[in-house]
Amino acid sequence: MPRSFGRSAIFTLVLPLVLQAQGLPDATVQRINQIFHPFDTITSPGCVVGVGRDGRELFAKGYGMANLEYGVPLTAQSISESGSVAKQFTAAALALLQLDGKLSLDDDVRRYLPEVPDFGAPITIRHLLTHTSGLRDQWALLGIMGRGPGGEVHTTNQILDLVSRQRELNFPVGSEYLYSNTGYTLAAVIVSRVSGMPFARFTDERLFRPLGMTHTQWRDDYRRVVPGRATGYDFVRGAWMQDMPFTMIHGNGGLLTTVADLLRWNDALTTGLLGKPDLTALLETRGRLGSGRTLSYALGLRVGSYGPGVREISHGGSTAGYRTFVARYPEAKMSIAVLCNAATANPTSLAHGVMALLLPVITAAQQHSTTAAQHNSTTATRLLPTPIAVDQRALIVGQYRDPRTDDLLTVTAVGDFARLVGPSADSLRAEGDGKFSTSSGYHLTFTPAGQRASHLQVESADGDVREMDRMTTPIAGTPVPEDLVGTFLSPELDSRIVVRLDKGRLMARLSPDDDATLLPLYTDGFRVSGSGATIRFSRDAAGRVTGARIFAGRARNVRFDKLP
Repeated sequence: MPRSFGRSAIFTLVLPLVLQAQGLPDATVQRINQIFHPFDTITSPGCVVGVGRDGRELFAKGYGMANLEYGVPLTAQSISESGSVAKQFTAAALALLQLDGKLSLDDDVRRYLPEVPDFGAPITIRHLLTHTSGLRDQWALLGIMGRGPGGEVHTTNQILDLVSRQRELNFPVGSEYLYSNTGYTLAAVIVSRVSGMPFARFTDERLFRPLGMTHTQWRDDYRRVVPGRATGYDFVRGAWMQDMPFTMIHGNGGLLTTVADLLRWNDALTTGLLGKPDLTALLETRGRLGSGRTLSYALGLRVGSYGPGVREISHGGSTAGYRTFVARYPEAKMSIAVLCNAATANPTSLAHGVMALLLPVITAAQQHSTTAAQHNSTTATRLLPTPIAVDQRALIVGQYRDPRTDDLLTVTAVGDFARLVGPSADSLRAEGDGKFSTSSGYHLTFTPAGQRASHLQVESADGDVREMDRMTTPIAGTPVPEDLVGTFLSPELDSRIVVRLDKGRLMARLSPDDDATLLPLYTDGFRVSGSGATIRFSRDAAGRVTGARIFAGRARNVRFDKLP
């Protein structure tokens, strides 16, 4: 029998008949089994899926193994790490403190974290939670230093020290959205300092225990024995390898939990969390940029839709070998949680495969289903890629770079189509006058239209715009400037890079165990082999090399000075 995981509520939508009063029919269970069939083996890790509706657990099952060494299978009770799904709990802790009158989400973080430098404009708690602070991501910064996750154990105090040494932001406060784990690590510290107790204890007393989330805790000490915890794995060179998060940092991630506890949490959000409906409203308040553009990201949650008329409030997670996706559909009072201990799994796709069985694309009133189907048919036709003539493909194919961030994307020819590789991987649909679109919602404008493009504007579905320039391919055999050789020290990282020449190749040593080739991209600009990072050398008016800047995705323009 399905068990209750929270308060029941009146079901307000007419759902498809596959949802019965108790559980799921056998035919639907069999189709869910088919979705997870690739993991249903004793030779690989896998996933646990849980589905709930209106306060009831409809379905929960594990597929694959929790531990390959001891032959322990995954079950509905298996504990996994949730990755960034944890962020909504950190946001909830701060929202509770606001409702308690202890702080405001619009407070300057330096009121609680004097370690954060003054960047000229206040960074608020809300900026931290909506990824609009401009603070560089902690993992990207540590990766530049050769000290990323998996290489050494990190603590919250180390992150505070790292933040205190930053002299620049990725972008002016509130002007952009760029995911940053740093904000949530700092958010957990604020909770601790304001509440006067460890962050893990505060969330246990105010969130987990009141909701009956008895199998949920923070991985604030990775050495702690956690009965029932599934081991994380990655598939490396044809074999499964253990991949566990050895870090003390939590708040940005690090939540250990089960699908039942996550369904219980989702139900509480839908029905009025802890008797505080204002808390759910706070968490679902979407971020807003200084330009006035509203983001899909709220406070530790993404606010979107699953087909016409069905809201989806969700978040995914990824840490070491764990992959996670949790979503709820408030108007349908349904939710789903997928926890995987296989790095190769795509829990978002798996979850949507299940929900396609339970929530066929419906609107709030099923009488509109015909209109919705017509809309979907029209949309699908509009987004189909189109063959592009050879001479037209030649005008747009190439590699493009954002000179502000060093982000790269490539337009390639695949058969009769042109394909975008970068923010997505989609074939293009021509719309005329140098304009193209993709099925994932990107709009591309190449200029000058009708000629070999020198510039590309990329607009995402949520309105983010990038201006990119075509890159020229470095001439093969061009000698590497020898004046790039030397030692470069970063005042922001207290870390150095040693650049040397080796048989005509430029090499960079970021740490004693990390020797990378620098591959030419543009004048004085190189890609760091084995990573997505780039390094851009700077010169003074006389042409002398004075330093370098590293761009590593979520950490932009990190300064290094050349030593004499």
